Amino acid sequence: MGAGKREIQTSLDGLREKNLMQLKKLNTALFPVRYNDKYYADALAAGDFSKLAYFSDICVGAIACRLEKKEGGVVRVYIMTLGVLAPYRGIGIGKMLLNHIFELSAKQNISQIYLHVQTTNDDAISFYKKFGFEITETIQNYYTNITPPDCYVLTKNITQPQTKK
Repeated sequence: MGAGKREIQTSLDGLREKNLMQLKKLNTALFPVRYNDKYYADALAAGDFSKLAYFSDICVGAIACRLEKKEGGVVRVYIMTLGVLAPYRGIGIGKMLLNHIFELSAKQNISQIYLHVQTTNDDAISFYKKFGFEITETIQNYYTNITPPDCYVLTKNITQPQTKK
């Protein structure tokens, strides 16, 4: 370490019953909607696909996903929420959370990740587009208690690592 410089540690931790309240508090601070018990049950059931992000041992962000089985047994990842507290944005925490999901998806042969974003959330839309997500659909009146109620569906297809022959 250089003189006067302190190395800041960022890390991810799995979501468990005992730290679920941290996700609930983050969601209250980050999002204009309240999430129900099913959301939290899905986040816990997703295992490694839901993570809390820490900055110097302070919980500052999270990603909560749901695994969805489609026809033919194909699984895709739905990002229910990804958020980082405002003072900690722009230092790579959101990127770290998203890259974790990409790596995990590739390892488990999951080929698609998708999410919903409010049509006016330009910051989120540009963030996801930087990582290869594309707007694939617009849904009118998706949200019930926020304005505007419309959302985009953003989708990213994951290319699987080539197996060596």
